[in-house]
Amino acid sequence: MPRTRLAPSPTGALHLGNVRTFLVNWAVARQQGWQIVLRVEDLDGPRVKADAASEAIELLAWLGLDWDEGPYTQLADLAPYHAALDRLIAAGQAYPCRCTRREIEAAQLSAPHGDDHELRYPGTCRPPSVGPEGGGSGRSAAEPPGCAAVTGSSLHSSPATQQPDDRAAAYRLLVPAGETTIEDNFAGAHCYDVSAATGDFLIATKEGLPSYQLAVVVDDARQGIDRVVRGDDLLSSAHRQRLLYDRLELGPPPHSWHLPLVVGPDGRRLAKRHGDTRASYYRERGVRPERIIGLMAAWCGLGAHEEMTAAAFANRLALECLPRKPIVFTAADDAWLLNS
Repeated sequence: MPRTRLAPSPTGALHLGNVRTFLVNWAVARQQGWQIVLRVEDLDGPRVKADAASEAIELLAWLGLDWDEGPYTQLADLAPYHAALDRLIAAGQAYPCRCTRREIEAAQLSAPHGDDHELRYPGTCRPPSVGPEGGGSGRSAAEPPGCAAVTGSSLHSSPATQQPDDRAAAYRLLVPAGETTIEDNFAGAHCYDVSAATGDFLIATKEGLPSYQLAVVVDDARQGIDRVVRGDDLLSSAHRQRLLYDRLELGPPPHSWHLPLVVGPDGRRLAKRHGDTRASYYRERGVRPERIIGLMAAWCGLGAHEEMTAAAFANRLALECLPRKPIVFTAADDAWLLNS
């Protein structure tokens, strides 16, 4: 049976843009008979907010969403990520990197930037036997300048075992040069050059945790997730994740539907600069869940604002009716929610 996941991250509160994506994911799953796994992606330690995970789960249930398994958390068991990283290292597909963000930023004077969240890595610690481009197929016999020899992965090792350099090592995946194409079920064909945009990207941090890219691939593979519905800001991540599926020999990545984001009047994704758009804010103001679902329905091409339950939304949703451009959250939308 096909399986999908709802994967809230406790790095912040659930806002209306998140709600729309989760609601569409849930509705399509219930229409198509997919199983739903609830997974809390809680690896981003410094950004994780206390009680955000439990609040997100409570809000999803309050809105009328349900799931078949979970909730699972990532921090509860790091062993699968350790094993995946060790496999990549043993295959010569990953290498240690001790560059600081400041050092990478300094290198940007002559190199292009990556996406909104990640600087392009200039390859400072890339093994010299691999060369400036290409995925590499074997471990380098010599460590690159600035990277002392490391035994095992930084997920297992403490900084004390990584001498003579006193900085803990992160790990990066060797990325081949050239563009790849992903056939998305909503966005269509999407072309992206990971090497040109981000270079060899992080798969494990200096703090000893797997990166988002590695963790989501490991989790989706071991939980049998073969259907993914999410925002189109993650289209570039889909290319990186496909590389990891290939390197880890996990088979084809999940079928995907990448949806346009909800943005503010300035065209930027919803954030504090657009006021309080948290689902919890509207609940605290007495807004009924059916009111919020009604706004989501209007955003999904189901007609004028009209209160409805999540079940009614699932019965009426048609993916082909979803707008192909970003949805703008306006003052009129806010007023409609509050005038209930």
